[in-house]
This record gives sequence, C-alpha cells and structure tokens, in this order.
Amino acid sequence: MADISYREIAHNGLWKNNPALVQLLGLCPLLAVTGSVVNALGLGLATMLVLTASNTAISMIRNHVSEAVKIPAFVMIIASFTTCTELLMQAFTYELYTILGIFIPLIVTNCIILGRAEAFACKNKVAASALDGFMMGSGFGLVLLLIGTIREILGNGTLFANMHLLFGPMAEHWTLHLFGEGYGFLIAVLPPGAFLVAGMLIALKNIIDKRIETRRAAKQAPVTSGSKRVRTTGAIS
Repeated sequence: MADISYREIAHNGLWKNNPALVQLLGLCPLLAVTGSVVNALGLGLATMLVLTASNTAISMIRNHVSEAVKIPAFVMIIASFTTCTELLMQAFTYELYTILGIFIPLIVTNCIILGRAEAFACKNKVAASALDGFMMGSGFGLVLLLIGTIREILGNGTLFANMHLLFGPMAEHWTLHLFGEGYGFLIAVLPPGAFLVAGMLIALKNIIDKRIETRRAAKQAPVTSGSKRVRTTGAIS
C-alpha cells in the first residue's frame, strides 16, 4: 500500500473515517455502556489500548503469516490483548469492570479492531499501524465519551459521577451537580436515548461535512470572465 501521511491517519481516525460516526462499527457497546461518562471512558480506553497494541503486533508479523491462517492469527492476537486488558481492569478497576460486564471480553469481537487489522495493519509499517490504531481508538472513545456526557447530563443532571471507579479515591469529589434534585429525563438513560443521541451526532457530522464541502467547492469554482466589448468601425451600407 502506498505510504500515507501521519496527518491523514489522524484525520481519518478522528473525523473523516471515524469508526462510530462514519463506519458505524461497534454500535453494540457504543449504545449499551454510554449511560455515564465513567462507563464510556472506561470502555473507550480499553478499546483504544487493544486496538493500538493489536495493530502494532499484526504489523510486525504481517510478512510472516500466510493468507491461509491470517484471520485466525489476527483473532488470537486481538484475544490475547483483550485478555490482558481484562486482567488489568480486574486488578485496578474491579468495580468498573463488573459494571461494564460482558462488554470488556467482547472487545475481541469488535468489528473495528479486526477491520483495522485487515484493512490497514497487515499492509503498512509498524509506526503507521500503531498510529492508526491509536487514532481509530481515540475517535471511537471520543464518541463514546460525548454520548456518555450528554446522556448523563440529561438523564441524571450530573457530570463526572462515580469517577473514582476509574481514577481511585482522588476522584470521589469530581461529581458536578448541574441541576436540582429529582431532575432527569428517563429516556436519556434508556437504550432509546442512546439511539437518539447517536443519531443526532451522526446528523451533526453530516451537516458539518456538507458545509465544509460546499465552501471548498465554492473556493475551487472557476471564475468566468465577462464578455469583452467589441468596437466596430467603418461604414455599413
């Protein structure tokens, strides 16, 4: 594959080819665990770690694996890093691990990770593959975080609640109470709320892309010069 610039890799992962808003991959965890910021951030970091590490490892062995066993080898690598991430969460963020539940081990089946391994990591150098994994994971994590933020604010009227589950005792007082007691839209914390928020974010991105494309086309439009006046001399019989 032709060399791709690091800037383009970053732009693809964060915006142009965002796995959640453009490719629409990983929607199951995206919609299931984004009821709060801490849940979204925990799963986002775990996914980014697995994606970056697996992309790097797959790029390193890309010239030593035959086509016949390529996919099984990729799955084994992804499963290994997923298990390592799961064990780390059990050791250091056990309560958050129990809340996220099955969605941590299911990272191994996330289409984003296997898709990047097949589409990018097995065809590019280690540095580019590592950056691609990090940026794709960051793009996915940022969408998770944004949906979690919106749903927590609308559903509970708080922000950064229970952050101690991820950052320990120092984060026990990070909770911001944005509205009074008893505030909350129930639909925001239910699955339909996740669909609504995700749909609005996708629509917003499409609107922004359309405006950018329109402005770019206007700047690149050719300028047509006006017609010149021709003077006719001589007598006309």
